[in-house]
Amino acid sequence: MKNILIVFCGGTFSMKIDEQTGGAVPYFHGDELLKLIPDVNEMANISMYEFGMYPGPHMTPELMLQLSKKVDEFIQKKEIDGIVITHGTDTLEETAYLLDLTIKTPKPIILIGAMKTSSEPDWDGPKNLTDAIHIINNPNSANLGLLVCLNGEINAASEVTKTHTEDIETFHSLDFGALGFVDRGRVIFNRAPRKLETIETESINSNVHLIKVYAGMDDRYFKHAADEGIDGLVVEAMGVGNVPPKVLDGIKYVLNKNIPVVLVSRCPAGETLDVYSYPGAGKWLKKAGVIFTDYLNGQKARIKLMICLGKTSDIKQLRTLIEE
Repeated sequence: MKNILIVFCGGTFSMKIDEQTGGAVPYFHGDELLKLIPDVNEMANISMYEFGMYPGPHMTPELMLQLSKKVDEFIQKKEIDGIVITHGTDTLEETAYLLDLTIKTPKPIILIGAMKTSSEPDWDGPKNLTDAIHIINNPNSANLGLLVCLNGEINAASEVTKTHTEDIETFHSLDFGALGFVDRGRVIFNRAPRKLETIETESINSNVHLIKVYAGMDDRYFKHAADEGIDGLVVEAMGVGNVPPKVLDGIKYVLNKNIPVVLVSRCPAGETLDVYSYPGAGKWLKKAGVIFTDYLNGQKARIKLMICLGKTSDIKQLRTLIEE
């Protein structure tokens, strides 16, 4: 049997309904959760490390980097064959992507969560955990980068996003589809991740803001952000990468302060391209010095920019790291 480490970070997986408030709150520690799911001990040699009991929104980039360093420390040990990480779903894709970019290993690392609490009859946490163990036990799971598995669907950390507020079938790769699935213990892979990359850094810069563009928007938020001293900005533009004319003025204001600006689309799928040339369109954004992304949403682009800023503040180097 393989030696699998389970790293507990909290999330809905560890929650139950609080009688006083009627809402879900963190409750179970990692060792207590494992006692509720005894089947896992028949699937592998299980060990446990408790990183914390964080609801998804309580995770910060700094905590994500701490987690990355701890997981990297564990995965380098010869006796560890793979790692499962439990995590709150609200920020799961951001943590998964940060780990994917900062940990280089052929061994499988699987991030899971739960959409239902242990107080609900359809608690999905145990199945997600056993599915992740099945993936690690499968020889085809090596060299695929960090994976995310919920509701039996296997996705690449670089591609997956949360698409529904409460449905258990919420994590999907909208551009390219799932890598595979787990069906009654059988692990089926249909493809490899589109892109695997590692950015080596010991630190990150989380002073990066994210602004979503809307119809009729002007330059005020961009000027305010720049004047407040941000170190990076991600802009969720319209369509394939276009903004209202006054927003272009705001973006130029940010760039003139030598602050990198990274562009994504507010659309849930697709990439950004400089195919239009009217005022505010992609051609002018590219000419102004905006960095375009490749199939990243806003929250993932922010993670990547923070990691890259941990290496360099040179915009030319940032462009190479992000665009290429």
